[in-house]
Amino acid sequence: MPEDFIKLLFVPGRLCLVGEHSDWAGGHRRQNSDIEKGYAIVVPTNQGNYARVKPIPEKKLVYRSSNFPVPLEVSLEGKDLLKIAEGESDLRFVAGTAYEILMNHNGHGRKLSINKRSHGIEIDNYKTDLPIKKGLSSSASVCVLVARAFKEIYDLPLSTRGLMNLAYNGETNTSSRCGRLDQACAYPHPIFMTFDADKIQIEEVKPMHPLYLAIVDLNSKKDTIKILAELNKGFPFPTTDLEKRKHEYLGRINKNLVSRALESIRQGDSKKLGDLMTESQEKFDEYLSPCCPDELTAPKLHQVLSYTPIQSFIYGGKGVGSQGDGCAQLMARDNSSQLSLIETLNSDKELNVHAIPLTIHAD
Repeated sequence: MPEDFIKLLFVPGRLCLVGEHSDWAGGHRRQNSDIEKGYAIVVPTNQGNYARVKPIPEKKLVYRSSNFPVPLEVSLEGKDLLKIAEGESDLRFVAGTAYEILMNHNGHGRKLSINKRSHGIEIDNYKTDLPIKKGLSSSASVCVLVARAFKEIYDLPLSTRGLMNLAYNGETNTSSRCGRLDQACAYPHPIFMTFDADKIQIEEVKPMHPLYLAIVDLNSKKDTIKILAELNKGFPFPTTDLEKRKHEYLGRINKNLVSRALESIRQGDSKKLGDLMTESQEKFDEYLSPCCPDELTAPKLHQVLSYTPIQSFIYGGKGVGSQGDGCAQLMARDNSSQLSLIETLNSDKELNVHAIPLTIHAD
């Protein structure tokens, strides 16, 4: 590959429209087959990570980011990459993914030979417009970006599922314990995901009409680690009524919600999807919020969902990701309503939120 070769890449974040938490819940089927499979619908965001990638003669990884003043420069040696991945560096996700690629594709052990190529790689992540730590898979987007960069520069024979798996394993090489939903940002279109123990099924979803949403950064805070720790209690085997209700929501109720959402998206029916988002939030509040009230009562989220000035622009909405006061998603009535919705939210300084558009385009 010529040294002046440059490839431009874009990797979005991802939004779980409905089905949050079902990935890890469905994973518990490996111990308890009575647990319902996990189901979720995931769409790429319009925002993400932009990069220029190229080969370099030095046998090292150079990663530059607009978010970090000091670039990562590290030899393409397993021990060096793993040390960074297991540390506290903000760039540990980059190193963790590079380490995973090296372990899977370096054919000669100590001698660098990735698909018979011994050059290094430079990734210039020159722009990021994806909100960080808001349930939109910002770290997974970086991991997928690194996996895609290696695929392009070393001509690796990787499918989208292959990129997704490398990115997932790369992120788990760090202290992160992400779910299998996160790396769905590897797909450039909406997908329907099924989680059955360690098996994942993915099906493309094609809307008949465009759908217009807004993602709202609540400019508040939440403790995702605490939320996940509390919700995981009672898995794989519930013993209390509260734990049995978790299983019911993440099982039977989630299956029903996702099934109906899938049909609404295929029809491009904004009203049905918005109504279902509202219903999903109501069920979440009833069944799961009592498990971690400090985080899941989410006063800022509910303030935005019921905010009077936007009601004429939306059909409904719900929380994002692990829920809590991170982000909200709102289903706009149409394109014009989407614009008015975002303008209204962003102009209210007292409310103090930041809304960005998410448009799911028709097939």
